[in-house]
Amino acid sequence: MRIDETSTSGLETPQPTGVTPLARARIERAVREILEAFGEDPTREGLRETPRRVASMYAEMFAGLGRDPTELLQVTFDEDHHDLVFLRDVPFHSLCEHHLLPFSGVVHVAYVPSGRVVGVSKLARVVDLLARRPQLQERLTGQIADVIERELAPHGVGVVVAAEHTCMAIRGVRASGARMITSALRGCLREDPVARADFLALAGGQP
Repeated sequence: MRIDETSTSGLETPQPTGVTPLARARIERAVREILEAFGEDPTREGLRETPRRVASMYAEMFAGLGRDPTELLQVTFDEDHHDLVFLRDVPFHSLCEHHLLPFSGVVHVAYVPSGRVVGVSKLARVVDLLARRPQLQERLTGQIADVIERELAPHGVGVVVAAEHTCMAIRGVRASGARMITSALRGCLREDPVARADFLALAGGQP
């Protein structure tokens, strides 16, 4: 099986949209209440702008909510290519829905076209959009694979996500540096042992 491999080093990800002014105001009020609950003074100089900054941060981190990632894969191209297309090292940042703390890492995405291909940046945008919402790594991995399978109808899809979780590094077990690896395989990349081995070998060859 021939393999086309592309790295996303330096790939520009789409800028997220913001939330409504009403939503921002609610977030700012909530942040002030949290600060007050811990005995802090949200009007002191160091914290005065914190509610606004947090609201802006959440607007960016949750910009994927309410948006349909399938819209990113509507423009495809006829191409008689039936070998593995592999996009590796797509960077992502998300927030774990259990503690609203960041987890981040890289995503490796591959598919075996069935006559239609998509622009490489669109795959990275799908990753970014799905990551910008309260997430679990397991769910994110499956969602990426499902969107590609549904919209491109390829012979197979493979996704591997490797990430570090702040919620485990700075609290609880405090296992700083530990990485979680998840995978989702569809079609021939799940059913064909040779194709699966080719994909997993590439996905496991990260630095």
